[in-house]
Amino acid sequence: MTQVAIIGTGLIGASIGMALRTLGHRVVGWDPSPDEASEALVRGAIDRIARDRDDAVADADLVVLAAPPDAIVGHLADLTTDALVIDVAGVKRPVVDAAARLTRFVGTHPMAGREHGGARHASPTLFRGATWIITSDRTTEPDVRQVRGLLDRVGAVPIVMTADEHDDAVAAISHLPQSLAVALVQHAAADPARLQLASGSFRDLTRVALSDTAMWTELLDANRPIVAAQLRQLADGLERFADHVEQGDRDRVAALLAEARIHRLQMAPPVLQVPIILEDRPGELARVGEALATSHVDVRDLQLRHGRHGGGGVLTISVRPGEAEPLRDALRAQGFELA
Repeated sequence: MTQVAIIGTGLIGASIGMALRTLGHRVVGWDPSPDEASEALVRGAIDRIARDRDDAVADADLVVLAAPPDAIVGHLADLTTDALVIDVAGVKRPVVDAAARLTRFVGTHPMAGREHGGARHASPTLFRGATWIITSDRTTEPDVRQVRGLLDRVGAVPIVMTADEHDDAVAAISHLPQSLAVALVQHAAADPARLQLASGSFRDLTRVALSDTAMWTELLDANRPIVAAQLRQLADGLERFADHVEQGDRDRVAALLAEARIHRLQMAPPVLQVPIILEDRPGELARVGEALATSHVDVRDLQLRHGRHGGGGVLTISVRPGEAEPLRDALRAQGFELA
């Protein structure tokens, strides 16, 4: 695939363009927003801006539809090309159905993103280590292999499933968390005094409430039957949990907490967290970097919690269990106080 056409040069489209250009592909982009397309060009996500969608597609070997689900369905209604077409929509059934008229199509969904959209936040490394779904509906094995190979090269982890399996899974692990974050914020905001006390756990649970409103309105609507059903199942589970708490059934509450902990531990390799107290002064992060360099640890995650009214904060570094103590020693050598 020498030339790639990217239709939609926002965060995902521009990040794909950057990743493919690093692999030697020529990338032509088009976006209904001229400003977004210009930003993608400036950021190095595309080689040139097409005059319109059909101009972008004209000589393409691969077409990437990187627009919202409704717009992707609209493009599929009148797109004419012999090139392989893929999309990145977060809901697959309506897209796969709309693509039935194409000669070559593979539905995909990169499980990667950021709270803020737009080409200005794009990165060629956005997909490294991220799961990237490939749907097996209405496609061919050679085209699936070709897409899988491309995703491997950009550092993603391809997983093949049907469109219906995908929509059910993302409802549970993406659409429900978004809905729950909204509900938690609304519940807490009913009394402004609550939000003044919000700290790490609440902020972590509600981070996705910062995501783009228009995009999420469309995603939830596109997957509405499954999302609505799973929201009601979740509500039933919360009702049962409330009953256990109200009745003082400590054994059942403890069992549910333990079961959830086990499932959560299975989601990622075991890590230990090292919390570091940061003062409000220049050079703090540079000294953390020195400690990381001297301890040679493998950093698995970073979280920074700012002080609400300034005054530094707490940086939590997650490392493999055997590496926590060397990191603590290196941090103490740099003069840090550990939380």
